[in-house]
Amino acid sequence: MSSPSLFRHRNFMLLFGADVISQVGAQISLLALPLVAVVALHASPFETGLLVAAETAAFLLVGLPAGVWVDRMPRRRVLVAADVARAVLLGSVPLAWWLGVLTLPHLYGVALGTGLATVFFDIAYQSYLPSLVERDRLVDGNAKLEIVRSAAGVAGPGAGGWLIQVLTAPVAVLADAVSFLFSALLLRRIDAVERVPERSARRGLAREIGEGLRYVAGHPILRMITAATATANFASGIFNAVSMIFLVRVIGLSEAGIGLLFSVTAAGGLVGAALVGPLTRRVGSARVIWLSAVVFYPFMLLVPLTEPGWRLGLYAVGMFMNSIGIIVYNVGQVSFRQAVTPEHLLGRMNATIRFVVWGVLPLGGLAGGVLGEIAGVRAALWTSVLLGLLSAVPLLLSPLRRMRDLPPAEPAAEPVGDPADRPA
Repeated sequence: MSSPSLFRHRNFMLLFGADVISQVGAQISLLALPLVAVVALHASPFETGLLVAAETAAFLLVGLPAGVWVDRMPRRRVLVAADVARAVLLGSVPLAWWLGVLTLPHLYGVALGTGLATVFFDIAYQSYLPSLVERDRLVDGNAKLEIVRSAAGVAGPGAGGWLIQVLTAPVAVLADAVSFLFSALLLRRIDAVERVPERSARRGLAREIGEGLRYVAGHPILRMITAATATANFASGIFNAVSMIFLVRVIGLSEAGIGLLFSVTAAGGLVGAALVGPLTRRVGSARVIWLSAVVFYPFMLLVPLTEPGWRLGLYAVGMFMNSIGIIVYNVGQVSFRQAVTPEHLLGRMNATIRFVVWGVLPLGGLAGGVLGEIAGVRAALWTSVLLGLLSAVPLLLSPLRRMRDLPPAEPAAEPVGDPADRPA
């Protein structure tokens, strides 16, 4: 007898609803914050690169210890606190704008602060789903959550572009702040029981960080997934640093036009979320991970060829196809990570991987800003796309290439440490 739909699962639907609200708001800010810098504060390519770096620098600053702290605390409490913190920080942007005191350093501070909250939210979020649903339903749960992310990518930028044009970018950020408050209210209603380690079972911050590092580095598939994702994200950091300047100053798009373009390209995420289940069943859960990179990413070669007029469609096609690949890849690799990792290591595993794959984003942002200043924004786009092609190499060199489906999870070894440090 088949299990009831997750759409009838109370706690999953509360998480799902919180994700719907916060993702739409986040997509609005995806446009609004860079446009505040570029249009309202007249930021240069390097200053925009600094903003991208500030948004993701938190993964380098606290990424590893955050995993240990998340494993020590109730994850729902972490999620709620992170949402409230992001609401307060983002709410300060329109307030400063209204008072006439908004500056780039203020924007950098907001980006860094929301980034810190996002580190804790994302680690807790990916570690929380296995507490709500059975592990054999993780692919289904992750696919549904990715549909939310993709649908928000379609609706959010279009709504954001309209809001920005009508209300100005700083005021539109307020919509994101409010969305995080509503997300926190829904998360507070989840009543799933979580197992939090006793204080006596804790072995010290450095030792527990080491467990996460050894687990990921010692796993032949996880370490190659980490290398591939890090390469793609470094390239993405370069891309994000210059893409908004490229669209505004080179292509000449308005705020509403950028929002519409983002909505069209993000529709690929919806297609990817719809395809991931059938593709996984047809080609296998291991093959779909590396095939998603090999088949879809090369379409990004169209993006640097974009020009005003009909060739704007090249940007849309390249980004649309890449969005399909990103969703298929993420559902496959995240579901595997959750399924193969013991529950007591989930936070540290996610933190270790995110420390690497998100930690390279600020480095990519800085590199993109420098490249944009020295060689021009189009040259920076070409560098990003060509580097992104290399992300498939670690996957093709891993055991995934010889497998159809991912192996079942294996029990983790006992934590390394002195016998006296281990719980009885």
